Amino acid sequence: MTTTIIISLCILLLLAYLFDLSASKTKVPSVILLLLSGWLVKQILNTVEITMPNFAALLPVLGTVGLIMIVLEGALELELNKSKFNLVKKSVLVAFIPMICLSFFLAFLFYYFQGVNFKDAFINAVPFCVISSAIAIPSVSSLDIYKKEFVIYESSISDILGVVLFNFVAFNAVIDFSAVSSFFIQIIIVLVASFVCTIFLAFLLNRIEHHVKFVPIIILIILIYSVSKIYHLPGLIFIMLFGLFIGNLDELRRFAWIDKFKPDELNKEVHKFKETIAEFAFIVRALFFLLFGFLINTADLLNTESLGWALVIVASIVVFRALFLKLFKVPLKPLLFIAPRGLITILLFLSILPENSISLVDNALVIQVIMISALVMMIGLMTSRTK
Repeated sequence: MTTTIIISLCILLLLAYLFDLSASKTKVPSVILLLLSGWLVKQILNTVEITMPNFAALLPVLGTVGLIMIVLEGALELELNKSKFNLVKKSVLVAFIPMICLSFFLAFLFYYFQGVNFKDAFINAVPFCVISSAIAIPSVSSLDIYKKEFVIYESSISDILGVVLFNFVAFNAVIDFSAVSSFFIQIIIVLVASFVCTIFLAFLLNRIEHHVKFVPIIILIILIYSVSKIYHLPGLIFIMLFGLFIGNLDELRRFAWIDKFKPDELNKEVHKFKETIAEFAFIVRALFFLLFGFLINTADLLNTESLGWALVIVASIVVFRALFLKLFKVPLKPLLFIAPRGLITILLFLSILPENSISLVDNALVIQVIMISALVMMIGLMTSRTK
């Protein structure tokens, strides 16, 4: 059995690599193919009556590590300079404002049609309002540099703000002045801690001479994020700041203290670190979506009761996105269609406490929204010219 599992995993991961290579040519998001591959493996095992262990507990673990790797990979690719200011501003606005508006809109629909209290409706709405950087970033490699960078900024910021918004609403019994004050204090704590941790990790990256140097740093990054989650702090802010800092050392040379890190030598290490993170991100992302596909029940995928709601949610996503892209003068095609839901939606859905859950928002609805939004992105990329 062990050998069979290893062989199967190797074949599936090689297929995932081929899906990743072909995505820019076929415009078919690799996530769709990964989910289908995982689902097909389960159907084959059921047909030959082979029983596998329950892997459901691995899903949030892989998802959390994957989210860290993907946000870090995106942050390392971003450039910080004056020429990027307008792009960053627009991506932040398009990531944040539609998320808030869509959250309130979907919460009102859940509140009105499901008869639940508004706070529970809002908590269940937020997971559907966050763009998945795990799906969006790998799918835009064929776009021009402006649109590609816009998607990287927007989806990474959407992940961060989505987690912050969800935690703020879900873990505060009452939303009042005290809760808001506590929230801003947490943000300040995270910013200060992020600065200290970033300096420390950059120092380690430059000074470790052992042949194994990147794995301990990656483990420390995951550890810092996990500890921040225990205290409901927005740890993704630290991930983003660390990636931006070490990825933009040349832009930061105007500060005298940067010379202490020996930027020329550190840049060489950062280049190797980027490659390592890209490799890790690919493996974890592929395993996550293969496992999620394996855990999909066919009945959930074809559930007609939730399909109508899934279509309404995806249509709302597209409408709100079109309004705000137009408002902030961002090109509609193909960015209008690049708003997939995925890894972060699943993680937030799994984080909803039983007392806050509503019957409508279940596995079937989450799976259908993810699949439909990915199909919309695929069609949008196929019908748009890319460089």
